[in-house]
Amino acid sequence: MSHKVNPIGFRVGRMIPWGSRWFADSGTYKNNLIEDIGIRDVLMKRLALAGITKVEIERLPKSMVVIVWVSRPGVVIGRGGSGIEDVKKLIVEVMNKLRKVKVKDIKIDLRVNEIKNAETSAFLVATRIAGDLERRIPHRRSVTKAMERVMAGGGKGVKIFLGGRINGADISRVEKFHLGSVPTQTLREEIDYGQVPALTNRGYVGVKVWIHKKEED
Repeated sequence: MSHKVNPIGFRVGRMIPWGSRWFADSGTYKNNLIEDIGIRDVLMKRLALAGITKVEIERLPKSMVVIVWVSRPGVVIGRGGSGIEDVKKLIVEVMNKLRKVKVKDIKIDLRVNEIKNAETSAFLVATRIAGDLERRIPHRRSVTKAMERVMAGGGKGVKIFLGGRINGADISRVEKFHLGSVPTQTLREEIDYGQVPALTNRGYVGVKVWIHKKEED
């Protein structure tokens, strides 16, 4: 049986930066890690309509930078920048809840980065397919349209796996779809990966997407 490697983790530190960038001693490392996980979980749910794909966190002694990557930045920014202030307050609430002590003298800088090509974002493609499965759209139709959009958007290749009780089958199975070239084990190639669970009436169906991007992306 082959050994599967996450394409993102395989390239972290070489081509992809770390999602959390800070230094801490043994006494604060645990708390910072738990805070990062909590902030990511809340923001991924809160900014789902904005097409969020990832959250990066940088920490300094008295400040913190939170970078969100979204396909629709206007939804996050809001009218007159009111949305950014709401997100900052949400981050502070999460930190206060996890620390059980009010956060004092910490400056939070929220940066909103736009995803230039949403069609080649693996997480957004997987989210769209998962939504189609939850709405009972035939999986082959959804996957075929998704692969066509990826290739039309400039992707070199796309690979999609569906696993679970597809279409409500009594026995779970895995279906694989492939189009173009996806060299997952070549470090110099830019491979985007995303996985999203789809909650159907018969249980969860896992959606995994690999997208081979062009270098200029």
